[in-house]
Amino acid sequence: MTHPSFDCTGVIPACLLPFQADLSIDMENYRKHITDIAEVRGISAITVNGHASEVSSCTFDEQQKLLEAACDQVGDRVRIVTGIYADSTAEAVRLARMADTSGASALLVFPPNVFAMGSRPEMVLAHFSAIADATSLPLIVFQFPVREAMSYGHDTLGMLVDSIPSIRAMKDGSGDPVRSEMAVRDYQSDKFSVLSTHSAWLMQSLVLGCKGVLSGAGSTVAELQVKLFEAVQNHDLETAQAVSARLYSTTKAFYRSPSVDMHNRMKEAQVLLGRLPSAAVRPPLQKLPDEEIALIGQLMKDAGIVG
Repeated sequence: MTHPSFDCTGVIPACLLPFQADLSIDMENYRKHITDIAEVRGISAITVNGHASEVSSCTFDEQQKLLEAACDQVGDRVRIVTGIYADSTAEAVRLARMADTSGASALLVFPPNVFAMGSRPEMVLAHFSAIADATSLPLIVFQFPVREAMSYGHDTLGMLVDSIPSIRAMKDGSGDPVRSEMAVRDYQSDKFSVLSTHSAWLMQSLVLGCKGVLSGAGSTVAELQVKLFEAVQNHDLETAQAVSARLYSTTKAFYRSPSVDMHNRMKEAQVLLGRLPSAAVRPPLQKLPDEEIALIGQLMKDAGIVG
């Protein structure tokens, strides 16, 4: 399948995944949610089958249906990035081939969970090389927090960028401003972009020079992310500070301990804003307590986000 070229830059929200009461996929409201995001002026793509859409709980067939539905619903307006979330290289290759024929414009490659026990650079290179050999789609490296073993070392990242031309970007979740700046200064070019997912300090990360944002918070606050990104690009400090102040309330709403609930909180915000009918999540995730849901609602109002 021929895909229009995508440079993997700009504001790329990651969508949520609504479920029915029986925890089957609510495809009608998934399509509505995708459409809501696509209508935000200034985004460059939407990510599906990522952490925000609870990809770890979705089967291969479900992931294919979600990707195809997104491409069918909004693919004529925005690019669709899809996650490659797999425990083995063989399954990652299978997902990549499926994505290539289903309409994706780029692949967000998660580290295999086995890397939680550590990895060697040659393992990382072999994994990405196999995916690159299976598809001509551009690849986005998902960089995990440096405190986690699944994070790639700075030299390993450089090796990937140098060795695999189809690697066009990195979703930088390093959680470390020093490592973020190193990635921007040492590796960013006209062929490779650093995308911030540091929603808790988004303005600071964009000022470093990141060429975009790829974040689950975009499911709910994409408009503010676009405004902040454009203000930084235009060197408009006053506007950037004002938008960042509004985003601070959403940071307090979404990014608290435990972090496993961050997208759960975004779903609850969607319900409070009247955008989704249910915040159901698949176990082991569980519904949030009433007091936390109420706090999310108040923080959405503080940010000036209303239904």
